[in-house]
Amino acid sequence: MKILIVEDEKSILDLIKINLERVGYQCECACNGKLGADLLSENDYDLVLLDIMLPHIDGYELLEYIEPLGIPVIFVTAKGSIKDRVKGLHMGADDYLVKPFSIDELLARVESVLRRYHKGMKVIRVLNVEIDIQTRQVKQNNCTISLTHKEYDLLLYLVQNKNIALYREVLYEKVWGEEWDESRTLDLHIQRLRKKLNWHHEIKTIFKVGYMLEEPL
Repeated sequence: MKILIVEDEKSILDLIKINLERVGYQCECACNGKLGADLLSENDYDLVLLDIMLPHIDGYELLEYIEPLGIPVIFVTAKGSIKDRVKGLHMGADDYLVKPFSIDELLARVESVLRRYHKGMKVIRVLNVEIDIQTRQVKQNNCTISLTHKEYDLLLYLVQNKNIALYREVLYEKVWGEEWDESRTLDLHIQRLRKKLNWHHEIKTIFKVGYMLEEPL
């Protein structure tokens, strides 16, 4: 697993890098947002740990650059207000860790986000469905399920975020890459997924929020 750390405080950067490498992660580092963007354009990463207050390009701007790449992001920042947390998560960050933090908490959050994205896995199994990431093939009880491109993308995002209530706006932006315009497109795709997979109860409608794929823990 390869992780990019974008942090301008050298002591914190070194602390994160040493402890991630200690448990087996491969790390590369950037001390400002511009260098971070350059590394992202040249390399593939499984996860980005991102400070917000950075020289040249701040963390919010860099997150906008990262989002189309499909790389999960954890903000690691001193900006700890509820407003800052909500802004970061709504912009697409997968988690938000406030300084000062414990190394054990950092490692746990890294593991959790990577597990959610099934990084390093070629096949995802959830409930009675098997998803082959490389071939984009979906099987249910050993039978191939025919999905459109967007149905597959929507299913994969629901699976990667199972047991999490997802806002309609977020789902639409992640799958269609556009701002939600209150059209029925998302709802119709959800209906088709429910029907094709017989997941009428598993894909839940969350009142005034959106949808959630529920898998019993």
